[in-house]
Amino acid sequence: MVRSRFPFVLAALAVMVTTGCDRCAESGCDTPDCNPAATPYELEIPPFFPPMDIPQDNPLTVEGIELGRLLFWEKDLSADGSMSCGSCHLPEAGFADPNPYSTGITGSQGVRNAMALINIGWAPSYFWDGRALTLEEQILEPVSHPDEMALPWADAVDRLQATESEVNAAINYPDLFEVAFTDRIISPELVTKAIAQFLRTMVSADSKFDQWRRGELSLTDDEFAGYEMFLREGGDPETTPGGQFGGDCFHCHGEAGLQFSDYLFRNNGLDSTFVSDAGHASVSGNPLDSGRFKTPTLRNVALTAPYMHDGRFSTLEDVIDHYNSGGVPSTTVDPFMKYTTGGLALNSMQKNQLLAFLHTLTDTAFVSNPEFLDPH
Repeated sequence: MVRSRFPFVLAALAVMVTTGCDRCAESGCDTPDCNPAATPYELEIPPFFPPMDIPQDNPLTVEGIELGRLLFWEKDLSADGSMSCGSCHLPEAGFADPNPYSTGITGSQGVRNAMALINIGWAPSYFWDGRALTLEEQILEPVSHPDEMALPWADAVDRLQATESEVNAAINYPDLFEVAFTDRIISPELVTKAIAQFLRTMVSADSKFDQWRRGELSLTDDEFAGYEMFLREGGDPETTPGGQFGGDCFHCHGEAGLQFSDYLFRNNGLDSTFVSDAGHASVSGNPLDSGRFKTPTLRNVALTAPYMHDGRFSTLEDVIDHYNSGGVPSTTVDPFMKYTTGGLALNSMQKNQLLAFLHTLTDTAFVSNPEFLDPH
């Protein structure tokens, strides 16, 4: 197994001379899409992180990951050639969209904020409502969605296939698909597999908090006070059973596995009714899921404004004030919200300390990593 990083695109063609059966056995892949000539890629799991569940029919390879990076930034996957997947997941915004709603090629806007692409290889479901259960399934939607890239998949694969001609030979996609997946005939399934491989390598684990956990540096007094507040129960103990004057963050954004998300669907007290967006209930069909949305990670949260599924909060201060208020009561509001007891009761100093801790989750090396940026 190798842990070397991405080679130049043309260098990928040289690996096809290696042996077959041994490489398939080594990668654990025995499906038709698996290429025995591709170079297995060993994903380095950061300290304190759990193993990543990588699908057996889509193992990571050096060639598949580099192909996926090209496709993630490929504007020819949009109808007018103006937008790529990366257009709504900007590195400087933590691979999220700095706008409340992303605007597609027709000028139409979506109805939810684009989620940040951070450590998504560990997520058990995708989209705010969880309608996709695999990363490969999630990638299928934006290309053909009329409010996003608006290109039918049949046309998308025809464009990629056409790069085999002398006219469009800057990147010969059929050659690259053959190296990664044995097949020169490009399909939507192979495109999504390649992009999924790339996205699984987008691991953020070098924030100040990570470095502190590894014993490499110290937090400031305010940052550490904010961390302790993050881990304490919210509310005044005189009015809230178990209250500890804390931020009450850990229930949904716990540091177990250093994911800072439980990936569950929760109603965090934003609205009293859910006529415009039912959240997870639109997927499950269960009214008890109304207003429940997937808990996002807090990693790089200082970079990924605006916040919530609809981008209603412009700043982290707004978010903290929302939780400090206790939220809005409704029939499905999460029991961890403190709306019945006057909110968290944090004073200005405590809110600033909590904010200081949240900033320790910023990983500048992740957002500036050249291996994740546009290679075109």
